[in-house]
Amino acid sequence: MSHRLFPNDQAALKAIFLAISNIENKWTVPIQNWGMILQQFLIKFEERCRI
Repeated sequence: MSHRLFPNDQAALKAIFLAISNIENKWTVPIQNWGMILQQFLIKFEERCRI
């Protein structure tokens, strides 16, 4: 018997969205070296990153 936590993909996406929103509301520490991190993302994932 298979047990599914979420009835469909939309329910799973909603749970992820709400979890991220909750974390963002509590996050107060700035990310160190964000400029360098962003540059690395742009180099490695240039076809996916749009600024």
